[in-house]
Amino acid sequence: MIQNKTQIIRDLVLSLLLMIPLVTVGQVQVQANMDSVEMLIGQQAHITLDVVAKKGSQISLPSFKRSQPIVPGVEVLSSTAADTSDVDNGNVRVRKIYTITSFDQNVYAIPSMKVKVDGRDYASNALGLKVLTVEVDTLHPNKMFPPKDVQDVPFDWSEWAPLFWLGMLVLLLGAVGFYLYVRLRENKPIITRIRIVRHIPAHQKALSAIEQIKSDKRTAVDDPKTYYTQLTDTIRQYISERFGFNAKEMTSAEIIDRLKSVGDAKMISELHELFETADLVKFAKYSTLINEDDLNLVNAVNFIDETKRDEEATEERIVPKLSDDEKKASQNRRIIKTLLWVIGIIVALLIAWIVYNIYQLEG
Repeated sequence: MIQNKTQIIRDLVLSLLLMIPLVTVGQVQVQANMDSVEMLIGQQAHITLDVVAKKGSQISLPSFKRSQPIVPGVEVLSSTAADTSDVDNGNVRVRKIYTITSFDQNVYAIPSMKVKVDGRDYASNALGLKVLTVEVDTLHPNKMFPPKDVQDVPFDWSEWAPLFWLGMLVLLLGAVGFYLYVRLRENKPIITRIRIVRHIPAHQKALSAIEQIKSDKRTAVDDPKTYYTQLTDTIRQYISERFGFNAKEMTSAEIIDRLKSVGDAKMISELHELFETADLVKFAKYSTLINEDDLNLVNAVNFIDETKRDEEATEERIVPKLSDDEKKASQNRRIIKTLLWVIGIIVALLIAWIVYNIYQLEG
């Protein structure tokens, strides 16, 4: 009965402490709040201390060392740095949060916290904290169980790591064996080298060569024979690729006769003038004028433009294949077969070893 009265008095004191109003002295306001007025032993609560004062005031908040009692039975675990924010009427609010705990069941009256503002002392409101304990059934000790023993870890990486890496080796050897088997079955080379061949249209190659001839202007002046030889060889190569007959082995007259069936008279006439001039320069040491050289080069370009096909450069992937002789090379095939047998035996032994060790570990 006496204990119940004491408990009621404590609760009443706690309620009165929480009803204490905000402390205000002039322009300075100091208030302390707690996020919880009850907690279990060992839990934590937070006290928030707010100070409102004129901007520019020197404010000093209380500080505590770690585990320093704020009252006997309640200790401060930590505190935050002071946080300053602006409020109305040119005032600022400085806030600091203290984390407290207690390990004794009791009702604690936490006294006012002292604050200095411009050298003057101010005090916050007092707080109350009720610390509760965990009920333990001491009348039935058979319901209490001791701590569990340390259990063995069911999985130890150091034991399974060798088996894991052996499994990776089995997969790698299996992939190599499968690759060799496919190559052997399809009569393909072990290492395939794929070549990319770029096919450039005949007119693009010819125009590029003419552009190169045109850029070397001194050749037409100093060595007209070389100039016209290069120009006509370019045209002959283009005709061979474009029209499908060997113009490089034909005379100028034979080329013109073959082209008459596919070209208009003006185009053939201009090309005929080019070939005649080239023959005179190469075989009769004929001297040409600069404008005549330019005209023949323009005629060559016009001929290509008039007869070109509308096509673009393409790329071709060339995958080499074994010849008949290579397919009959039994020595290489015997080597591959031997490798396949060796890989198969190694893989089978590794799998058997892995299965045996797994069985041992699980047993």
